[in-house]
Amino acid sequence: MAEKDAKTSQVPNMPGDVTPGDDRETLENAHPADAADHLENLPLEEQLQAVGSMSTEAAAESIAEMGSSDRIQLMQSLTPESAAGILADMAVDDAVDLLDELDEAHKEQLIDKLEDAHAEELLDLLRYDPDTAGGVMNTEAVVLDERLTVDQAIGMIRKQAEDTEIPYYAYLVDENERLVGVLSMRDLLTARPGTMLENLIRNQTLVSVTFDVDREEVAHLISHYNFLALPVVDYQDRLLGVVTVDDIIDIIHEEASEDMKRMVGAAADETSDSPWTYSVRKRLPWLVVNVLNSAGSAFVVSLFEGTIQQMAFLAVLMPVVANQAGNTGQQALAVMIRQLALEKFDRRRAWVAVWRETKIGLVNGGIISLLVLCAVALVTHNAQLSAVMALALFLDMIIGALSGAAIPLLLKELGRDPAQSSSIFLTALTDSFGFLTLLGLAALLLLP
Repeated sequence: MAEKDAKTSQVPNMPGDVTPGDDRETLENAHPADAADHLENLPLEEQLQAVGSMSTEAAAESIAEMGSSDRIQLMQSLTPESAAGILADMAVDDAVDLLDELDEAHKEQLIDKLEDAHAEELLDLLRYDPDTAGGVMNTEAVVLDERLTVDQAIGMIRKQAEDTEIPYYAYLVDENERLVGVLSMRDLLTARPGTMLENLIRNQTLVSVTFDVDREEVAHLISHYNFLALPVVDYQDRLLGVVTVDDIIDIIHEEASEDMKRMVGAAADETSDSPWTYSVRKRLPWLVVNVLNSAGSAFVVSLFEGTIQQMAFLAVLMPVVANQAGNTGQQALAVMIRQLALEKFDRRRAWVAVWRETKIGLVNGGIISLLVLCAVALVTHNAQLSAVMALALFLDMIIGALSGAAIPLLLKELGRDPAQSSSIFLTALTDSFGFLTLLGLAALLLLP
């Protein structure tokens, strides 16, 4: 790995740059996240000037915190030498994430500018799927031989400190580089001097993941065990790297955002900076599906055209039934999708959760239906119409709760993303069933 000289090295200025002294002092002393916010609020030309005045360490840390589209534009606008210098000073996992975002031409250009050892390390990490443990791991970990003593280990950690991102734990390996144990820094520092490291892990239950485990599963494990980091190994249990909790926070945030967008048929990786043509391509198919679903609802309404003509007030009540049931379903849908995202899929528990949402729908449906019954009776002075409206609403809210909870599970069982356009299917179901129950009951009970 290329050595860092963060205190003295500077990012080469762009041709014609004017060094903004005030910005330099502000950005150098700011937390990287705050510096990133400041940079994102500047025009590109001023971003280049500001970055050009910063040390490579400060520039690397700040750019790593910037939003994807902003940092891509900035890195592509820097000279290859400047961009490569920043990349070399980034944490390895951040550098890999940034390279993944760049097009192939810029990626190869930057890698060619790096020292061979650093370039080889980044290329090795780029082989992993970015959605797996290997794709989000950091190779900058404290690795110790299990045959060392506590005193020797502490001495080695002091030497390795500059080359590690955040030394939460020390990872112990045997003579074949296989992971055999993990020690927290607290346990290591409080251990009796002279103690062999292998004795400190004698009864330890080791938790690790292979490089191909999905990153959501890694997030679940770190959350479940309250770890600050989780080791990543190959199939022979050789240590490859670690996934740290700061990366997990980013993963959880990204997955939640992706689920939210998928629910309504948008692309998981879409942002307000994405090309509008890309958004059209991703959204249009689901809008077509929605049109077909709406056509089904419209067909149900057309079957009762005569009923609506004889009792026009039904047209006023139809949106109330559909909207209330749809909202009930959306509540259940949101809870189920987040549950599936945060926990390992358990079929029995999942269907118990469906029954729970159905019971909630029964209670809420009963209360809302009684309120609507009273309201419709006051407006229309028609007890039968009020009863039909209340019954239709009650049934549709139950269907909304049941389908909102069940649709993600059915998609999961079919091997699909539970969040993928669940909202579109839910709306189609609650609209069609709501119109069918309201108009059907009206035709059966109210009309001669």
